[in-house]
Amino acid sequence: MLRNPPYPESLETTKKIEKYINELLEMDSIGKIGHNEIVEITTPVLITWHDGNSRLCGDFRALNDYTKVDRYPIPRIPHALDKLAKAKNITKMECMKGFHQNGVKPNSMKLLRIICHMGIYEHTSMLFGINNAPAHFQSMIDTIFQEEIFEGWMVIYNDDIIIYLKKWEDHVQYIDRLINAACSKGLGEALHQRQIVDVEPREGVICYISRQLKDSEARYEAAQTECLCLVWALEKLHYCLEGAVFEVYTDCKALKSLLNMKTTNRHMLR
Repeated sequence: MLRNPPYPESLETTKKIEKYINELLEMDSIGKIGHNEIVEITTPVLITWHDGNSRLCGDFRALNDYTKVDRYPIPRIPHALDKLAKAKNITKMECMKGFHQNGVKPNSMKLLRIICHMGIYEHTSMLFGINNAPAHFQSMIDTIFQEEIFEGWMVIYNDDIIIYLKKWEDHVQYIDRLINAACSKGLGEALHQRQIVDVEPREGVICYISRQLKDSEARYEAAQTECLCLVWALEKLHYCLEGAVFEVYTDCKALKSLLNMKTTNRHMLR
């Protein structure tokens, strides 16, 4: 039985919870239940997104411990960036409150109850905080747009949908196609265009990678450590670099000596 006490919250947080619950009530994503129907309840948690907006989820850690994990793969962001590399026009759309568009089976709704100062509410749709919500939503959205993804002009990362094409005329046409496809699957009202911008080409960081040194590696000399870093990075990012011509920038003279094989360090040569 899951019964978590409510967390202390500020007046501002209380107002945001009220606003969010009222929105979910209008969407029929939650319903209020009586106190005599309590089985499992947990407390709501307000999460602030990078854009300043808030999302309401529940503290379902205890439920997640007993949940069989959905192994559907979530796309890797670097792979998506590779597809966008040569695009001239990019449009990003978002499924508003995407998780809430997934219905929950009636016999599972009792597990998704939250309690707050407004009462006890039961979720009738998927919500943030559930272990399998991202994988389940990704599976659903990939199935809906499988034809568009296969054609190679759309990338989807959870509730973000990106259209990328070289010609603007084709771009507008495919935006219409996306909207029509969404409407036919009942997602039309959940999609909205975020932005279309022209960006001047410039160099920038694509990703950061790191790992801890093993005990034996921690005893390497500085030049050996930098060589290890380079080799590991090339192996780690092989999916980005394979088949491409690229340059490595370094100020380590010992690494530069590898180019003409002047170093006497056999470990580095290997």
